[in-house]
Amino acid sequence: MSENILQVRNLEIYYGDKRAVNGISMDVEKNAITALIGPSGCGKSTFLRTINRMNDLIPGARAEGEIIYEDLNLLSDQMNVVALRKEIGMVFQKPNPFPKSIYDNITHALKYNRIKKKSQLDEIVEESLRKAALWDEVKDRLHKSALSLSGGQQQRLCIARTIAMKPTVVLLDEPSSALDPISNAKVEELIIELKKEYSIIIVTHNMGQASRISDKTAFFLSGDLMEYDVTEKIFTNPSNQKTEEYISGRFG
Repeated sequence: MSENILQVRNLEIYYGDKRAVNGISMDVEKNAITALIGPSGCGKSTFLRTINRMNDLIPGARAEGEIIYEDLNLLSDQMNVVALRKEIGMVFQKPNPFPKSIYDNITHALKYNRIKKKSQLDEIVEESLRKAALWDEVKDRLHKSALSLSGGQQQRLCIARTIAMKPTVVLLDEPSSALDPISNAKVEELIIELKKEYSIIIVTHNMGQASRISDKTAFFLSGDLMEYDVTEKIFTNPSNQKTEEYISGRFG
């Protein structure tokens, strides 16, 4: 029996008066890859950003309902959002390394969280870069600018920077859409490897990617969760006709 890391109940998300997500409920499995698919503007990225309260940064955005994580409702006014974002990390569509060295990119948030000892920082930097399959490529230039890395390397650095904080959940918002096919393949391999330690939710427009790497897939359309099931069933025998039409490329 699979264990769930998140339970979403009757979640509604608004931008001002406009409702972007319509009362969805779903459970997210622990140590699994959950893909969110659907056409642009369907609510999947809005849903993803609500999980770690990134939507709080958008004026007029608000969420109702529950996202339960370790018996806590993440949408509660009492939630410590800084602590939440350590537990539930996020990697964005475009690689966004800081204009600092590779080493400083990873240690920036660690130092903010009062980890100052160099030996400890060194250890976390190496461990994070190894987990992000980047160590062998950058170990001799840790103090060079992160902006000198290729796009694919920058994205793996952003993943390393996220997992350095030791999250339990990693949110990925189209993490390889800006990458070339070789870099995309490396990021996909990395994501599959990471699910051994983390629970991963990924927004992707790439149907091939969703079918290759995810365990479960949720299909969003116009703010509704149309279908949510094991990925193989979604892609070979969906229950909803709209799911089949989207996957077969008839719209979206």
